[in-house]
Amino acid sequence: MKLFSYESRFSQWMLKLSYSCCLNVLWFICSIPVITIGASTTALYYVSRKVAKGEEGRIIPQFFRSFRQNFRQATVIWLILLAVGGVLLGNGYAAARLRQANTGAPAVMWTLILALIIGAAVIYTIILLFIFPLVSAVSNTTPAMFKNAFLIGTHYLFATIMVFAVHFAMFFAVVRIFTPLIIFGEGLCALISSALLDRILTAVSYDPEAEKEDDAGIGSANAWTKESGGK
Repeated sequence: MKLFSYESRFSQWMLKLSYSCCLNVLWFICSIPVITIGASTTALYYVSRKVAKGEEGRIIPQFFRSFRQNFRQATVIWLILLAVGGVLLGNGYAAARLRQANTGAPAVMWTLILALIIGAAVIYTIILLFIFPLVSAVSNTTPAMFKNAFLIGTHYLFATIMVFAVHFAMFFAVVRIFTPLIIFGEGLCALISSALLDRILTAVSYDPEAEKEDDAGIGSANAWTKESGGK
């Protein structure tokens, strides 16, 4: 098989890389209003997962279909995360300054408070990494999305560390090594993360009760999977 033939592994990887660039541009443009970052990220992960599995089809129509169909829930989730993130950042900054300004028992107290805030920030990061891929893959209530994102993130700790490492490496590379890499940015991060999370998302979207019904000719084994971009 020739290196540059369409069927070669090299050509397929280059095609996926070009898709990630296109998706990154779409994600950036659709995130400009800020309030739409949640819906934009959900759509990004929906299409990225398909690209990772080689089922991409027409990526732009799929992106906007997922963006539209998941807009309400993804926006509510994003606004909650934005508010909580702002509170954590503000409290963390205040606790750090007060810890520096005090000595003795007050300094110990502020150190403990800062440790609690850092712990809450870790939980927040876990949820942030998993919740939008989860929204892109399954249908559920918003409280359940938060709960499941945390449970999945803590259960699959290696995957959580890897997804965090992918985003950190991209951030470091853009800021410190080669700024033009930003053209791939979140699009490439989502593609790699989707490949890492595909088995997990497939597992959590699997409904054994629906499979039993399907065996009886009643339901579908993937009753909660968003195969058409969301519900």
